[in-house]
Amino acid sequence: MTNILITGATGNVGIEVIAALKKLNYPVEIFAGVRDTKSGNERLANFKANIISFDFTNSATFNYAFQNIDILFLLRPPQISDVNKYFAPLIKAAKQSSIKHIVFLSVQGVEKSKIIPHHKIEKLIVESKIPYTFLRPAYFMQNFTTTLHYDLINNHSIYLPAGDAKFTVIDVTDIGAVAVKVLIEPQNHINKSYELTNNETLTFTEMAEKISNGIGKTITFVSPNILQFYFTKRKEKMPTMLILVMIMLHYFPRFQTTPKTTEWVKVITGNEPKTFDEFVGSNRKELL
Repeated sequence: MTNILITGATGNVGIEVIAALKKLNYPVEIFAGVRDTKSGNERLANFKANIISFDFTNSATFNYAFQNIDILFLLRPPQISDVNKYFAPLIKAAKQSSIKHIVFLSVQGVEKSKIIPHHKIEKLIVESKIPYTFLRPAYFMQNFTTTLHYDLINNHSIYLPAGDAKFTVIDVTDIGAVAVKVLIEPQNHINKSYELTNNETLTFTEMAEKISNGIGKTITFVSPNILQFYFTKRKEKMPTMLILVMIMLHYFPRFQTTPKTTEWVKVITGNEPKTFDEFVGSNRKELL
């Protein structure tokens, strides 16, 4: 029996990975690492996962969480950007544990963006010599039901300093499907990296139009300058580090080449990735 620890287990991707593992009914033991075990038990009650305490900001939780774990599914919480402070001790603890493989949820284009935390985390993992697989997904469609949801619901807008930049996109259910294939057959994916996208490249104006058509309500894309964006989000009490990460994710692509779509979702899972229109249709109630 293979023991798999899913970090960020109650987040969008974590839940999808656990759900996909359970649906596959493969002989693995799933451990869900959560900061709040009571909340974790409530949110993951239907999945019958083993809930254990795991806090990225508390290195004292690492050794216990890693006991008898074979494969670690690792992601970076958006609010954590200090890699040396939080991820260096985590990877060190993983190296000293029973972990034989790390599947890290990175980001598309990470190899070109040395300033983003994911680049530094990938480097730490490679240097640890632990076998790894890097999943490098495009822009999450589910950002519209989480980070961008406030503006969507309250202001009927998408408010980001993205201009006319084109983005590749991915539904987190497709990330979960790929992750599961890697987790149950890690030997086929040792030290490999996969960029995960669907078949579309879209501007936020185009995404706003698709959401508008799907929900029957006009959603407008507003592209402020970065100072306007920063002070607006600070007024809304968004943490400073998260604002800076959002600027990196949305502003800098304006000056970069348009990322390419890939076939990895279909190659690894055998299924076509979901379109943006399909995402809108599946999440219509949340987007209204």
